[in-house]
Amino acid sequence: MSESGLTRRRGAGASAARTSGDEFDGAGASGAAAAAPSNEYRNASASQGALEGRGKVAYDPRDFNDDNESKQQPRLTLMEEVLLLGLKDKAGYLSFWNDNISYALRGCILIELALRRRIAMVRDPSRRRLALSDRLIEVIDERQTGETILDEALKMIKSSEKYGVGAWIDLMSGETWNVMKIGYQLKQVRERLAKGLVDKGILRTEKRNFLLFDMATHPIADMNAKEDVLRRCLSLLTARTAAIPPQALLKEGVKYRHMRAVSLVCAAYASSVLENALQRLSYDSREAAFVRCDEILAEFSTWPFGIGTSQSAGPVQIGGGSKRREGGSGIGRESVQELVREVRKEMATGNGGAGSGGGAEEQEELCFEVIATVLEIFGRMDSLL
Repeated sequence: MSESGLTRRRGAGASAARTSGDEFDGAGASGAAAAAPSNEYRNASASQGALEGRGKVAYDPRDFNDDNESKQQPRLTLMEEVLLLGLKDKAGYLSFWNDNISYALRGCILIELALRRRIAMVRDPSRRRLALSDRLIEVIDERQTGETILDEALKMIKSSEKYGVGAWIDLMSGETWNVMKIGYQLKQVRERLAKGLVDKGILRTEKRNFLLFDMATHPIADMNAKEDVLRRCLSLLTARTAAIPPQALLKEGVKYRHMRAVSLVCAAYASSVLENALQRLSYDSREAAFVRCDEILAEFSTWPFGIGTSQSAGPVQIGGGSKRREGGSGIGRESVQELVREVRKEMATGNGGAGSGGGAEEQEELCFEVIATVLEIFGRMDSLL
């Protein structure tokens, strides 16, 4: 590669590839051809040798097959938002007593892959006889996401035998007694996510001395990013009307905004970092917010969505039966039911609305079934007991 002067450009996605269209213009292509080059033009540009005063540029054809997906995805992944909630603003590290966030982050990886329509439940009618966590998942789209951890997990799921959601979270967390499967563990997830946030300009890296050793820490560099995550959590869990406030959602144009809002608060709850978002509230308001989160988790940890326990007048049961919170207010239950309706609309419109084929609609539901399974596992974690 270095002897021929060939350089490789990958990772910025289709938008970055198109913004560098002036490189292709020098080869005699028009601006339109540079924005959406044909296969013939790609082959020609790859074989023409060095451009005038420049070396060859190698690129991945997948850069030009993005289909506007990058515009429909948020700036931060679900894992990064949960990590931001857990990080101390100035100290730049997580609580040493938090034993849940590592396991929950592996579940967030599966949720993010499902939201990006990369994985889904295996389409097998007999799966309904199994518990949610035992139903097998598979890769339905091998395209890379541009996020290193997501792409690594996607490649691992694709190249291995099929497992259920619960098994995959255990394997990626390293919680297995089978030494033949220890290679499935995703290592240093928190540190890698933090470095990704550094690259995005949200965190910065410092070295901190802890008496016996030095440790790299990542204080917040862009407080606006964390404030946005905090605001969305607070808005969703403290809304005083049945309608979902716009402040609880990501910006317009992001796909599955309501499902992402649900996933964020539930993942933060399971990771034991939701308290950080609610610490500004009074004691009564904080308890009411936890009740609302219990109800949301109860509704979305079942499949199909909306057959949970929050609609009943009795208490909401969380964590396998060892902890109960008193039922929330009527407005709280109505707000959760409105969330369910909005998520169902997102499922219906995810493939172009009613005009899309039945197979596409079923595939969409299989992706959301994966999310429901992860949330069901979150509801049984020790953090909620």
